Amino acid sequence: MGNINVALLGEKGYGKEIGKKGTESDITFYNLKKGNDTVTMVEPFGYPDKLSSLFHSISLADFAIFVVSDIDAYLGEQLIAVASAGIEKGAFILKNYHTPDEIKPLIRDMPFENYQFFEDDPIKIREFLLEMAGSRKSTEAENGSVVIDHFFNVKGVGAVVLGTVVSGSIRKHDDLDLLPLKRKVHVRSIQKHDDDYDIASKGDRVGLALKNVESDELRRGDVLTSEKLISADEIEIKLLKNRYWKKEIREGMILHIGNWMQFVPARVKNVEKEKLTLSADRPLIFNESSRFFMSHLDSGIPRVIGSGFIIQ
Repeated sequence: MGNINVALLGEKGYGKEIGKKGTESDITFYNLKKGNDTVTMVEPFGYPDKLSSLFHSISLADFAIFVVSDIDAYLGEQLIAVASAGIEKGAFILKNYHTPDEIKPLIRDMPFENYQFFEDDPIKIREFLLEMAGSRKSTEAENGSVVIDHFFNVKGVGAVVLGTVVSGSIRKHDDLDLLPLKRKVHVRSIQKHDDDYDIASKGDRVGLALKNVESDELRRGDVLTSEKLISADEIEIKLLKNRYWKKEIREGMILHIGNWMQFVPARVKNVEKEKLTLSADRPLIFNESSRFFMSHLDSGIPRVIGSGFIIQ
């Protein structure tokens, strides 16, 4: 079974032309399945009012699709966000008679050289995505981590979470650490695209029924893991600022930083050239290779500063 996770940006609601609508909140999921191959698409329904919706749509994506109906400042901000997130593969779907020659100057000096251009043909796009999903094969591992994006209570079952396996594998009947609550929870069952499974691996979209936790104790961005992850509310990072964000970062400034499905306010405690010391409102969960999404919500467009990496 192969799965790819796609950030679907630009024109809202385009996902219904390609797949079946799933969970909807400030982000909307669309699902596509053929045999054992699946595609999970996420649209930022709450964007542009909520930059967090854009972040949550791109944070776990393998692939980004820009549906270009309008060329405006918001398209520019989305391009900067995807570049900052390091999504190296993707496509532009051109609508309203837009051409590649209009897009190419906008993405010059940005990491989009591997992106393809498509006409507005949902059937061809659907086939392309399924073919790409079919080329992905799950690799089992002893341990793994799941990042939670939605959660609710089911009568007779208890807490159910929806999320994505970000590394390794998890299995039915695993006892996993719930971070940052530092609670052991038991996996009662695993579903992938409404089918029951005994195991899920990196990249899989999952629904998990859990024991030893209530749904009202959970938050988006919580992590279920059997791996050694880092939990910290103060971090030092090396900042990679995009060239379109011109403001100076100062001590005391409140930034919003993202990793996986966490999007957390953090105060700048110290600035030393490209090195920032940040104090977050709540513990951040990450590993040594995490790429942090850096933003300043009080800026004008673009609100995306760039990305950052932990200083070891």
